[in-house]
Amino acid sequence: MSTELNVKNWSMQIDDRQIAWLSLNCPERSMNALSVQAMEELKTALDHLETRSVQGLILLSGKSNGFIAGADIKEFSDISSPDGGKQLIERGWNLFNRIENLRFPTLALIHGACLGGGLELALACQYRILLDTPKPALGLPEVMLGIYPGWGGLKRLPALIGPQAALDMILTGRTLDARKAKTLGLVDLVVAPRVARQSAAEWVLSGRPRRQARGLAKWLNRQPLKRLVAHQARKNVARKDPDTHYPAPRAIIDLWEQHNGNGLAAPDIVNQLLSSPVTANLIRVFHLQERLKSFGKQTDSPPVLHVHVIGAGVMGGGIATWCALQGIKTTLQDTDYSHIASAFKAAAPLFARKDRLTAQAARDRLIPDPDGHGIATADLVIEAIYENAQAKQALYQQLEALMKPDAILASNTSSLSIQTLRTGLKRPDRFLGIHFFNPVAKMPLVEIVHAEGISQQTIDRACAFAGQIGKLPLPVQDTPGFLVNAVLAPYMLEAMHCVDEGIAPEVIDTAMLKFGMPMGPIELADTVGLDIALAAGTQLSGDKPVPKCIVILVEQKKLGIKTGEGFYNWKNRKHGIRSGKPVPDGLAQRLITPLIEQAKRQTEKGITSDADLTDGGIIFGTGFAPSRGGPLHYSKTGCGKIR
Repeated sequence: MSTELNVKNWSMQIDDRQIAWLSLNCPERSMNALSVQAMEELKTALDHLETRSVQGLILLSGKSNGFIAGADIKEFSDISSPDGGKQLIERGWNLFNRIENLRFPTLALIHGACLGGGLELALACQYRILLDTPKPALGLPEVMLGIYPGWGGLKRLPALIGPQAALDMILTGRTLDARKAKTLGLVDLVVAPRVARQSAAEWVLSGRPRRQARGLAKWLNRQPLKRLVAHQARKNVARKDPDTHYPAPRAIIDLWEQHNGNGLAAPDIVNQLLSSPVTANLIRVFHLQERLKSFGKQTDSPPVLHVHVIGAGVMGGGIATWCALQGIKTTLQDTDYSHIASAFKAAAPLFARKDRLTAQAARDRLIPDPDGHGIATADLVIEAIYENAQAKQALYQQLEALMKPDAILASNTSSLSIQTLRTGLKRPDRFLGIHFFNPVAKMPLVEIVHAEGISQQTIDRACAFAGQIGKLPLPVQDTPGFLVNAVLAPYMLEAMHCVDEGIAPEVIDTAMLKFGMPMGPIELADTVGLDIALAAGTQLSGDKPVPKCIVILVEQKKLGIKTGEGFYNWKNRKHGIRSGKPVPDGLAQRLITPLIEQAKRQTEKGITSDADLTDGGIIFGTGFAPSRGGPLHYSKTGCGKIR
């Protein structure tokens, strides 16, 4: 095999059968990205190949962790200008069209993450083979950035798997695993790594025709049926985003229906989309997410191989289940066997979403341990019992004598002082807060709560653990409510004061749904539990009295969803129900102002390192409207009118 090309990002070899193997390995990056330089070098490689008598081209990754994560989003700084947006689109559109029309067959040999521009590159190839490795993810998530697949994905994916399945992927940003990718026809073959290169070589020389959508799926790409598909897609988008906070999904449907995915033929649609403040905010949110992810990578600490969770309630059981799903041996302890049984019952639906082998492996890793045998071998012990400082401290005294010297002890407390809880510990430098949010499986943020005297090594390893289990770690200083609960408390309390004034809960929630929040503050209180909300509110309300409505409901044992009734009766009630009554002018601004003011105070107190981290924490810890870029950013820019 002779080396034909070796540039910064790409290397190419041609074997004895005249198959060119073009490998992408971007230096100084953990994942491959299609930067301007990488795209120019790909063009150079194609120029070279067209002078050779090659019989096929196989594109693959030199990274062990994936194929290509997409475009280089750091280069999106001028995307909002007409020239900048046009250049970005032209670069990939023209290059990938060229790949599609090469005189020799092409194949993408994919493993791991194949996202955005990476999948668009694979779609331009004649064939796609996927390696059967852990955590493959194929998708076009551009909508999450407020943009669209501009390099041919919006044209080629519907043509390959049918427009209904394709638009579902593109409009949601959803990714596919190996089984679903093969079932839908996104890939031609799923193979074991040991036979991947042999399979790729045979397939690229096979002469098989390019796969295309067949039957009804084929005709749905053509008028007049195409118009019907677009109409249904618009109805689905309107149902999910009735207040039109997000322009990208509607633009995607227009581009597909009217221009077959070619944004260069629709500059008005594209320019309006790329210049939208929502797009700028969603790109900002992506960068905030990447910054939070970076906290999980800044350590040389060994991975956590065994987690022991004490307390099998909603939070403890959720933490244990999630750790087991992420590949970590997890022992779950509780003095009440029925709590452990309930935790395993709650875990079953999450396991059922995985394929059979993955689900069984997760079940095997989640081990009931009522007597606490796992304490002695765990790398991390997480306490998730009820919120009582004395009970927690008494437990810690027992735990320290049993734990490994290098193990970390952490509390999932949502309101108690970490500094107070560590009093009396022999190794206080190895104790901190690891605060998950409910529901654990859905909420991406984990607050890593530290105080003076906790070692940086402990903080770093806790952050790395959060990254290891696919969460976003946010280091925060110890203070009442930390960051997320501290800003949520005045927001929910203000909503309850509105209830005291006679405003209907559904009207209050509707105001914030229209603002862009995923859930209204009254429904959120019912979801959290009114007893928990009252305890946090009492601690964090300052000089303002606690609303009478929540006190009365707690006295009546109406605690929200967990008891079936709180502010709402939850029998047969769905989430997100809106009121048909008019929302008073200024209500949303009144409700969001206490949250913003508290976010400013927490930042000024140094609870987070800076305002961007505050915004990131609140977005990923509360679901604060991503279209507005975070509460502090929103307060400065006023982006988007309040409806």
